[in-house]
Amino acid sequence: MNKGLLIVISGPAGVGKGTVIKKLLEKEDYVYSVSVTTRKPRPGEADGVSYYFVGKEEFQKKINTGEMLEYAEYVGNFYGTPRSFVTRMLDQGKNVVLEIDTAGALQIKRQMPDALLVFISPPSMEDLEQRLRGRGTEDEASIEKRLDAAKKELALISKYDYVVINDDNEWEKTANEIESIVSAEKHSVKRRTITKPELK
Repeated sequence: MNKGLLIVISGPAGVGKGTVIKKLLEKEDYVYSVSVTTRKPRPGEADGVSYYFVGKEEFQKKINTGEMLEYAEYVGNFYGTPRSFVTRMLDQGKNVVLEIDTAGALQIKRQMPDALLVFISPPSMEDLEQRLRGRGTEDEASIEKRLDAAKKELALISKYDYVVINDDNEWEKTANEIESIVSAEKHSVKRRTITKPELK
């Protein structure tokens, strides 16, 4: 069985990452990486589906034993990517998709150099601003904060393996482009063991 790829997807808020990932997950050889968190489950969330819910002591133990590929603290709770789930799925030939910010993506690249880092970018900052305002869910201060964060994220594109532009919310097209990248990577010389023919 061919080993799967770990695909780390990043991009600014409002670029459409979640919808693109949903399109990828419609394909049978793609699975989503379920994160570990110390926060309490919300109504409708199931352990092992939404998140793996653990206590802070257990989370710290996972950090100490190297079980977390990356982790971060947010509003008093920890979130992270479990190594065991990712490696198990990869060994089963599944392509594991992980949506994470740029800091977490670079953490993972250091621990798993074979991970494929894909950045989903808007066509322009003007386009991104229109999308954020069009959602009508945030006040002006929140929008400005997200735009500022987006500029910092976009400055790190050179750290990624690929960049894909999600133009005009063409989620299906963007997902297909990522799938093409994954297919090409699986056929790249650096990822395949090639037996050289004996020369007579």
